[in-house]
Amino acid sequence: MSSVIEGVRFSVLDRSRVGEGHSAGAALRDTVALAREAEALGFHRFWVSEHHGVPGVAGSAPTVLAAAVAAATTTIRVGTGGVMLPNHRPLVVAEQFGVLESLFPGRIDMGLGRSVGFTDGVRRALGRGKDDAENFAAQLRELLGWFRGTSPTGVHARPSEGLSVPPFVLAMGEGARIAAEAGLPMVVGDLRDRDRMRRATDLYRERFRPSPWASEPYVVVSGTVAVAGTPEEARRLLVPEAWSMAHSRTHGVFPPLPPAERVEALTMTAKERGLYEAGLAGHIAGTEEQVAEELRTVLKETQAQEVLVTTSTYDRPALLDSYRRLARLVRP
Repeated sequence: MSSVIEGVRFSVLDRSRVGEGHSAGAALRDTVALAREAEALGFHRFWVSEHHGVPGVAGSAPTVLAAAVAAATTTIRVGTGGVMLPNHRPLVVAEQFGVLESLFPGRIDMGLGRSVGFTDGVRRALGRGKDDAENFAAQLRELLGWFRGTSPTGVHARPSEGLSVPPFVLAMGEGARIAAEAGLPMVVGDLRDRDRMRRATDLYRERFRPSPWASEPYVVVSGTVAVAGTPEEARRLLVPEAWSMAHSRTHGVFPPLPPAERVEALTMTAKERGLYEAGLAGHIAGTEEQVAEELRTVLKETQAQEVLVTTSTYDRPALLDSYRRLARLVRP
């Protein structure tokens, strides 16, 4: 195996996708089970996400779910990909991660994003507007200050103050500059837009300022990686997510993931078909040999130190098989 892959960490982000005909509870339990499998396979981190009001996603409280994942595992790092900081008060986020780090010392990561909700209705329910994302840099500084005891309020975050929970910035566009100027590791996605990803990583490295959290740039690239015995089987892993994304773009609601065979039997409008085909394109998917070649290309282009795999599909056995094949590929 090429040294460009051998020298890179591989991790997993699971979004707790709900499968058609299954419950949110089943999706959350699947996430915990996948974390155990990821640990056994030797993946470096296991992260969970934050979504609100989405029928097809059960993961709305990432720090709560991270606690369940950490309790069910023993060695793998556990974190968030991410907590959407504009939705929360930085003190409360610091307290939550302080509790996690106190319960599971040395294993917790704090992945932070700047999204403020999928729809206007969700943003209103959260008491937030689109402009709140513009305050992300200041919110980030406040959050990190709670861990260092530098708040001008005179209040102290307990049990967070004095603890070291590695922060990561989930970055697209403006987020790369914020991560660089704050001196934090950066997570950039997705793999379908390689030019944008390269621009973000270049900007990040150019502007990076060393900080108490990171002495040099650290880049994590994120996206879908599907591995199967044939290219066709790997492509079928992508079908449920591609269709649900196409449906969300045409109907305004991201539905539970359907079985691939039901999607393939659908009659789609021209707009749905175009969005669906676009959703299938650009991912890293194929046999072990094909995926290895694609990974080598991405890693050479970005010089990333880590890959965060975010694959979602309806077929859980096929998803587990994909992760097992990937683990053999990157940790032979």
